[in-house]
Amino acid sequence: MITGANAGIGKETARQLAFQRNTEIIYLACRNLEKATAAKRELTQATGRDIFKIIIMDISKPETVKKAVETITSPVDALILNAGGTGGKTPEKLTSNGVTEITAGNLLGHVVLVDELIKHQKLNNVVLFASSEAARGIKQMGMKRPNLSENSVEEFISIFDGSKFKNDFDPMQVYGWIKYGGTLWMSNMARKNPDIKFISMSPGGTRGTQGMDDLPLIKRIFLKHIGMKLIMPLMKMSHSVEEGAKRFVEGINNPKFKSGVFYASKENILTGQVIDQSTIWKDLDNPLYQKNADTAIHSFVS
Repeated sequence: MITGANAGIGKETARQLAFQRNTEIIYLACRNLEKATAAKRELTQATGRDIFKIIIMDISKPETVKKAVETITSPVDALILNAGGTGGKTPEKLTSNGVTEITAGNLLGHVVLVDELIKHQKLNNVVLFASSEAARGIKQMGMKRPNLSENSVEEFISIFDGSKFKNDFDPMQVYGWIKYGGTLWMSNMARKNPDIKFISMSPGGTRGTQGMDDLPLIKRIFLKHIGMKLIMPLMKMSHSVEEGAKRFVEGINNPKFKSGVFYASKENILTGQVIDQSTIWKDLDNPLYQKNADTAIHSFVS
């Protein structure tokens, strides 16, 4: 199952997985039926395999996630938590669950999805969370490393409900903080569920994604169309959507990737080989921080 599977990395990941013989069914978890249907048709034609099934869920709305899980009749062997972005037009707005929209779309819905699948014994083998180098900071893009003073439960709650940022709510910066919290949550889930592999994997600086589509016009044009396509490739800061999806495909298949670890690009680049990010920033491997992030995000699950 791949969330956000109707376009970009999610759709390309589905295409690549369809060429593996052991793939029997690929659930396209999408919020829009029309776009999901179009993606299914294109993927079937591109791969010659009619193995794609649509699951309608809006990952930013946990109630739709729970209903979607009820419709699944057989366990999922690999879950790719791909949906996300910069939170739409109002990323700082609070949802009915008390988190900001950017938190809901990147993290809370995925937490609910994993919990529900485990609760109903519908999840086997591996979970992959689409993290980002922004979770440890990207200096060249002006995305600062999340600067937490304590990494306490209360501090993570203030990140997820936006109160940490007060009047300085920059979606590009907050995105990295949310991914940091989500990455720590995944590491703690690995300890709580030793029979399932939990991996955080960044797709790197991937061209052709929709994650920047909700940014202000000028910033979107510069980052997505000028930066990603012209400047960043020369700096080893972006690669194709095929390369980004390949990281996900290898992440769920290659036994060298260890449960509880966050894999992403080497420091100062967003492409190439992935490495354990705790070798860059030790906080990512702190069990207490991981537990606190997990406890904090679960405090919003009703």
